[in-house]
Amino acid sequence: MIDVVVVGSGHNALTAACYLSEAGMAVEVLERDVIAGGGVSSAERFPGHRVDRGSSAHIMVRHTGVIEELGLAEHGLRYVDCDPWAFAPGAPGTDEPALVFHRDLDRTCESIARACGSSDAAAYRRFVDVWGPRSARTMRAFSAPPTGPNLLRSFWGLGAPDGGSALSREFLTTGDALLDETFDSERLKAALAWFGAQSGPPMSEPGTAPMVGFAALMHTLPPGRAIGGSGALTEALISKFTSAGGSIALGDAVVSVSRRHNEWVTTTASGRTLRSRMVVAGCHVLATLDLLAAGGYDRGRIDGWRRAVRVGPGIGMAVRLATDALPRYASAEDPSHATSGLQLLVRDRAHLRLAHGAASAGELPPTPMVLGMSFTALDPSVAPPGQHQVSLWSQWHPHTLSGNRAWRGDEGRVDARDVAEREGDRIVAEISSYAPGFDESILARHVQSPADIERELGMIGGNIMHVEMSLDQMMMWRPIPQLSSHRVPDAPGLYLTGASTHPGGGVSAASGRSAARIAVKDAREGRLRRWIGDKVR
Repeated sequence: MIDVVVVGSGHNALTAACYLSEAGMAVEVLERDVIAGGGVSSAERFPGHRVDRGSSAHIMVRHTGVIEELGLAEHGLRYVDCDPWAFAPGAPGTDEPALVFHRDLDRTCESIARACGSSDAAAYRRFVDVWGPRSARTMRAFSAPPTGPNLLRSFWGLGAPDGGSALSREFLTTGDALLDETFDSERLKAALAWFGAQSGPPMSEPGTAPMVGFAALMHTLPPGRAIGGSGALTEALISKFTSAGGSIALGDAVVSVSRRHNEWVTTTASGRTLRSRMVVAGCHVLATLDLLAAGGYDRGRIDGWRRAVRVGPGIGMAVRLATDALPRYASAEDPSHATSGLQLLVRDRAHLRLAHGAASAGELPPTPMVLGMSFTALDPSVAPPGQHQVSLWSQWHPHTLSGNRAWRGDEGRVDARDVAEREGDRIVAEISSYAPGFDESILARHVQSPADIERELGMIGGNIMHVEMSLDQMMMWRPIPQLSSHRVPDAPGLYLTGASTHPGGGVSAASGRSAARIAVKDAREGRLRRWIGDKVR
């Protein structure tokens, strides 16, 4: 028998494995995929290119302290700042100046003044002054389990000049309301709303103001690009884990987990059976419930939980490109300012609202919303000499299309007539409207529809956040109250981690650390109880 079996190799699962190994436990990680890391991984999509399969820019993990605590720099992990961290081009065919968000607040306000006026520049400075500390406190709340005491400690002492009631309302309001209250320029509002929408929900939903406010924290520490691609974080975690004696098995899916007497039995597709004192499930929460049901857990209870978890219609899709040049935005005074960070190709929030409404009805957006990323501008190592790599992310695209339409034809076959490929054409056309001639630089492309994301990465419903990041599925309600403590009722020794759990999707590693700390605490308390029992007897 070993101490812990970890199911899945996403960055949260591997983070948990590292902390458990550091605590002296014998840990084995099991992964169905032949590539470790889930959405934080890279693969050779095109000859000589290390292409991200999921995330590209890492934001939250740079604020949680996990990288430093695990000493991942000693295992090869290195980040370069995205600075400027965001760029919103001027209108195509005009001399409208671009919006450039530097790490330096003064330079950002200068850009806003040129593009939107001095009033909005001053308003942005006030916005950063207010929401910078608030976002830092939110990150503190994200970095520990969502218990009442932890949440209270995270926000205690936060300035509330208008009283606690006003402060709570400002956190619970919509992102759109915050933007309308703060700024005049729709261009600026749209850029910040598009940044906030990377969490998944539209900024018209309650509780999304902090998602917009998170932009203020980028002036403290901006998004980072891992040298070697997003998968470099996974590789550093694996190096840390295996150096402590841990082992990882790829390409062998777990098919059931069951509690037998005082141990857990994990069975894989190949017929392996592993006995352990604990299990940490880092896969999608619905996949974990399936594994429990296959292991004999109460199916009626599981069915009730499954119905309560809201995955949503899907978030979006990606187009990965190999090119012979970086995008050349007509409105970029300095071309390097346009390609170092997130390229926010949205000018009006109506664009966002139409796309979200269409997706809710199973339809494609009237015009794709595009987030461009061209990180070979910062890290040329992921492409051959003379070539570049561009990732285009677009929201909102439904996982299930209306009218029983399929994203692709025959399973696994890529055809230009596929809905996925035609939508890829529209996404490329959108960036080309801001960067004329960009389409002519494309050497190869790989389209990831929501259905492709589900099939390859195990993200049910094509939702990269696992379950919707709406107010009622965050903090102590994520994914549902019964499963929000990183535990499953009546399943002692089973722990939950991953994007399905607090603090949610995105690259933070906080969930893995929290699950591991709870497991270590339980193990130590269990040993103490056994020691006391022996003394009493």
